[in-house]
Amino acid sequence: MKLSSNDFRNQERIPAFHTCEGKNISPHLAWSEIPEDTKSFALSCIDPDAVSGSFTHWLVYNIPANIKEIAQGGPIPAGAKEAPNDFGKTSYGGPCPPFGTHRYVFTIYALNEISFKGLTKRNFEEIIKGSLIDKAELIGLYSRK
Repeated sequence: MKLSSNDFRNQERIPAFHTCEGKNISPHLAWSEIPEDTKSFALSCIDPDAVSGSFTHWLVYNIPANIKEIAQGGPIPAGAKEAPNDFGKTSYGGPCPPFGTHRYVFTIYALNEISFKGLTKRNFEEIIKGSLIDKAELIGLYSRK
């Protein structure tokens, strides 16, 4: 699988528009080379460089298998659901590192189940891992001005 964005390239700076210093709007994301037996997708955005060890910015699941992208700013696809992030919201929360340059790892997961119930930040990875067919990552970088 491959994950890409029209807004930034892998290992490059995320535009401020998508951060707490801008409009805090989710970036465009598109995925390709999808495994044939995919029944749904899930998406995460995690900052592994956070002081706490990692910070969850976005969790989306139950993305239908016929969806191949999410437009800049959304909305998320019909039928998809968002789990609460570390901001305490069920929506995208853009980069806002207190200091230094942080990595923001966007991951798309191809799954062999159509839908999930009750996913949370705490159980997301474990439940997704049990249905994982393949995944792809896109890493954006950001530091505040």
